[in-house]
Amino acid sequence: MIVKMKFINISGPRNDIDRVTDLYLSKYEIQLESALSELKTVDNLRPFVEMNPYRESLAQAEQFAALLEHPEEVKPDQNLTLDGMFEVIQNAAADYQVLQDKKEKLRNKISDLLEKQKMIAPFRPLDCNLNQVLHYKYITYRFGRIAIEYYYKLQKYLMDDLTAIFAEGERDESYVYGVYFVSPGEAQKADAVFRSLRFERIALPDHYEGSPSDAYKKLQRQIDKHTREIEDLDAEAAQMLSDRAPQIIASKNRLEELSHNFDVRKMAARMKDNQEDFYILCGWMSETDVEKFQKEIEGDDKIFVVVEDDRETYFGAPPTKLKNPKLFKPFEMYVQMYGLPAHDEMDPTMFVGLTYSFIFGAMFGDVGQGLLLLIGGGLLYYFKRIPLAGIVATAGVFSTIFGFLFGSIFGFEDIIDAVWLRPIEHMTTLPFIGKLNTVFVVAVAFGMGIILLSMVLHIINALRSHDIEAAWFDVNGVAGLVFYGSVVATIVLFMTGHKTPGGIVLAVMFGVPLLLILFREPLTKKIQKRADKMEESKAMFLVQGFFELFETLLSYFSNTLSFVRIGAFAVSHAAMMEVVLMLAGAEKGSLNWVVVILGNLFVCGMEGLIVGIQVLRLEYYEMFSRFYKGSGRTFDPYTNTKNKKKA
Repeated sequence: MIVKMKFINISGPRNDIDRVTDLYLSKYEIQLESALSELKTVDNLRPFVEMNPYRESLAQAEQFAALLEHPEEVKPDQNLTLDGMFEVIQNAAADYQVLQDKKEKLRNKISDLLEKQKMIAPFRPLDCNLNQVLHYKYITYRFGRIAIEYYYKLQKYLMDDLTAIFAEGERDESYVYGVYFVSPGEAQKADAVFRSLRFERIALPDHYEGSPSDAYKKLQRQIDKHTREIEDLDAEAAQMLSDRAPQIIASKNRLEELSHNFDVRKMAARMKDNQEDFYILCGWMSETDVEKFQKEIEGDDKIFVVVEDDRETYFGAPPTKLKNPKLFKPFEMYVQMYGLPAHDEMDPTMFVGLTYSFIFGAMFGDVGQGLLLLIGGGLLYYFKRIPLAGIVATAGVFSTIFGFLFGSIFGFEDIIDAVWLRPIEHMTTLPFIGKLNTVFVVAVAFGMGIILLSMVLHIINALRSHDIEAAWFDVNGVAGLVFYGSVVATIVLFMTGHKTPGGIVLAVMFGVPLLLILFREPLTKKIQKRADKMEESKAMFLVQGFFELFETLLSYFSNTLSFVRIGAFAVSHAAMMEVVLMLAGAEKGSLNWVVVILGNLFVCGMEGLIVGIQVLRLEYYEMFSRFYKGSGRTFDPYTNTKNKKKA
């Protein structure tokens, strides 16, 4: 069902807007509209230009709440005043910043130590005292790296000619790290040779002590110490926030409300009149909420509410809010996927719930698998509130019912008797056609009934929207209903062996509705007394109308046959389960229960998915397309926006 909406204007002293929002509007669902855009006929309207005073504190409160281990389990402190909330957040921010500054200093120290460690790491295999080497007076040293291919050349051709010693450190895929020593007199020659071999010098600072390996380990110990200090600071920050958790959560929740309430100004307008400053808010509320709201503000002389009667003339169509029984609530998902109904349309949710579940059950009739869908979908919907799970559970009920009608339980058809028939076996003899599977016949008959019902719903929607052409002359209007209904009645009479109407009667029953459909545009203009001329010539109008009429007749035929899929899937389900039982060895008398279980799960999953899609296709293309537009817009209340932010 669609909830009836009313457009209201709320006004009062400008400085009272926060109180009204917090005290009243937060209790009700109201979709706020921009007052500047909607109230175009009101003079002297201006926007609110104010900074949100709660935003910065709220951001800090949200940051601290996110750092708590289990914020959802914290019981908020209800005794905090607004000033107390600001004080709690400010003090927490100051204390937290002190700890963060200490952490930043330690991080910088670790970064410096890592840089030193990285520099000394390639020289760890060298067995020397770095402090002594870096202060040699009579021996020249050069730390660095040389490409591996040049290092091999150095070893093979030049080491014997140089009065230098190269001590190798670590290697990687490209370089050999090390140091060479040479006397000061030979340093110039050695440097020239090493430069020619692309030796890259690495200048080590003189603050290392001991061997490179000892220096590396000492740096690592310092890094580990500072890392532990950072962990201690994190623990101290976590404990500090944990001790203040009730105040932080309470502050976050309240500041969130106040910040959201303050942002209502974005949708409000200011109006100055005789030196008095007023605010104006406007939006859509349900009729029930409007009545409660008006009753609650009866004793409040600072707030004025006006309910607009002629809402559509000035404020457009109201938004759509659906309200259905819990059993049909999950099926709103399918309606929203297609499009919400406009305010003057029928809500098709209950129609979808009944037809979808019924058709699914007919196509997937099995007691055992239906119970699996019912239990699995029901549990998932109960704990997770997933709409699709609720739909599966409801469809499982009808699958179970049709399972009894078909006498099938987990594919076995010899455990229970069929209350109605078995889809594969039962045949019906029809005039002119001969023998045909009964479920196919019933499926087509059911489809005819659904199409007729969809036409009735189309006529109701058209009358509610005062659309004369759609109601009387459309292919799904009264004219289409009479034509298709006549065809259905004639077919039923013929197939059941009864006498059909005479030729003149049939000509009238078929011909008049088709002529009304063909000339629907000029007939509508005549009824509405419109004088506008047709855009095309009469000949072109007749040619175009003829082909449209031919297409309409084809669509009637194809749409009716589309429902054959209901019987086809009922038969295919039974056939697939026969294959599963055959693979499990049912014909030999010894069942492989692993194959039976896996086969049932496979069929339940795969065919259940396919059937679900096929039924949805029938809903959208064979039913919705006849009577439903889905042109409504979603009701998005201010309170929902607040809840989304909390979530």
